Amino acid sequence: MASYILSWFFIYICFFTSLCLADDPFVNYDFVVSYITASPLGVPQQVIAINGKFPGPIVNVTTNNNVVVNVKNKLDEDLLLTWNGIQQRRVSWQDGVLGTTCPIPPKWNWTYQFQVKDQIGSFFYFPSLNFQRASGGFGGFIINNRDIIPIPFATPDGDITILIGDWYTRNHTALRTTLSAGKDLGMPNGVLINGKGPYQYNSTLVPDGIDYETIDVQPGKTYRLRVHNVGVSTSLNFRIQNHNLLLAETEGSYTVQQNYTNLDIHVGQSYSFLVTMDQNASSDYYVVASPRFVNESIWQRVTGVAILHYSNSKGKASGPLPDPPNDQYDKTFSMNQARSIRWNVSASGARPNPQGSFRYGSINVTEVYVLQNKPAVTINGKKRTTLSGISFVNPGTPIRLADQFKVKGAYKLDFPSRPITGPPRMETSVINGTYKGFMEVILQNNDTKMQSYHVDGYAFFVVGMDFGEWTENSRGTYNKWDGIARSTIQVFPGAWTAILISLDNVGVWNVRTDNLDSWYLGQETYVRVVNPEVNNKTEFRMPDNALFCGALSKLQKPQKISSTASSMGNTSQLLFSLVMMISTVISILR
Repeated sequence: MASYILSWFFIYICFFTSLCLADDPFVNYDFVVSYITASPLGVPQQVIAINGKFPGPIVNVTTNNNVVVNVKNKLDEDLLLTWNGIQQRRVSWQDGVLGTTCPIPPKWNWTYQFQVKDQIGSFFYFPSLNFQRASGGFGGFIINNRDIIPIPFATPDGDITILIGDWYTRNHTALRTTLSAGKDLGMPNGVLINGKGPYQYNSTLVPDGIDYETIDVQPGKTYRLRVHNVGVSTSLNFRIQNHNLLLAETEGSYTVQQNYTNLDIHVGQSYSFLVTMDQNASSDYYVVASPRFVNESIWQRVTGVAILHYSNSKGKASGPLPDPPNDQYDKTFSMNQARSIRWNVSASGARPNPQGSFRYGSINVTEVYVLQNKPAVTINGKKRTTLSGISFVNPGTPIRLADQFKVKGAYKLDFPSRPITGPPRMETSVINGTYKGFMEVILQNNDTKMQSYHVDGYAFFVVGMDFGEWTENSRGTYNKWDGIARSTIQVFPGAWTAILISLDNVGVWNVRTDNLDSWYLGQETYVRVVNPEVNNKTEFRMPDNALFCGALSKLQKPQKISSTASSMGNTSQLLFSLVMMISTVISILR
């Protein structure tokens, strides 16, 4: 009788909280963000560390986990962390970009709390303000399948995160000063792999005393390598000497498995490769990340090199690096690579919208936006970048907060569906998205540089890309069956990329170039998606620990302790109380 009553009591509790501890556990992290001195390229410089480490720790969670990250800002300026590719379903408050959330002031704590709902895959986090990513503050973010959902390949023998990216020996404050003065950043000083400089494969190009990354492996084993380009603006070609890269996943979608000897990874992109250690280990092997679409003879020193070390290796790596693609300017080769990446639609996986996932090609498009970028222009005496002729100005009061408190004039809901024809202008102009609409976005790159574009809050379907100007007839070339679903896509110079987005996630979501220099100068906007029927099912309420700034700064109370709990934190406390209640009931029934 006691067990019967207890069972019904527990069902009652779970029904009314819509949450069971066993189903959706909490995973907690503490991040202390501070400056340290490091010398990744042999030159002492200020970098941004998390818990004293550069790069920061890997967040390793499982689908549907509730993630709690308590952030202590020990920088001398405002901070926000954003979670590249994490969809933040129903909680754009936690997205960590200036259009939705007030920044964390110096010496303050703030706690992020969100659920990695219906997602799997390889992602990363980074600081989104003030060009800070150029100084570090980034780390990997892994979402594992739940045990009941099989992965579409044999379980790897190990999991390795690799962060690659171009790097300057000037810190982020010096770099943004250069940009604000209307100057270009120039060639980076190197490419880092996991925060370390190149192995000395060439004594002329690489000086002595640089610490390099070593990846230790066992012969005959297969490893999952999660590779992320966290750099400033340089596309990188990734390859491992004498080893095939079996592509298995990108940004939350399992791919049709294909072997590559090398793959171009553009800024902000993430890939998972299965790599089998099938060589004879006569020596160590080079792991290379080299710049693309640049003059190799001039950029030769800007190459990242790590070491793949077999446990039975007989000597150090030596000789020339494995060859990159034949022509450093051959964009057709790179585009064909990108087109070859297809979605494994037969694989089991977390999908928030199965019908849209499998049948996106037959869904009616409700709105079309052509987002065009051009070379930087001068507006009001300042060098600015634009999207469809508009250079975005971050609002003093974040858009989502302005909506919540009905602050007038914080932004304009008038972003054009086609590029404007008049002179470019600086505005806080936002896209008005239709809840449950199906948006077609054409990213038109009329610049001479490669661009990567990212959309927060969603995985979009990549349906087409080609050189030249997009036209209505270009739709005839779209892949309507197995286009990859991801959150960051490259757009080649003088070319276009078309994506489809199912606007089923209520909130305010950043659309940006992931190239830091272009982003910093204004090449971004937001999509505002509102459910006309306000409820807590399509969007959670504002977190209790929300920060206030701009027109609402008077509402901000001084911080007395580390951080107040958010709405999900309250849920956590409620669950704890319920567990205590259950314990009490057990005692009574005994």
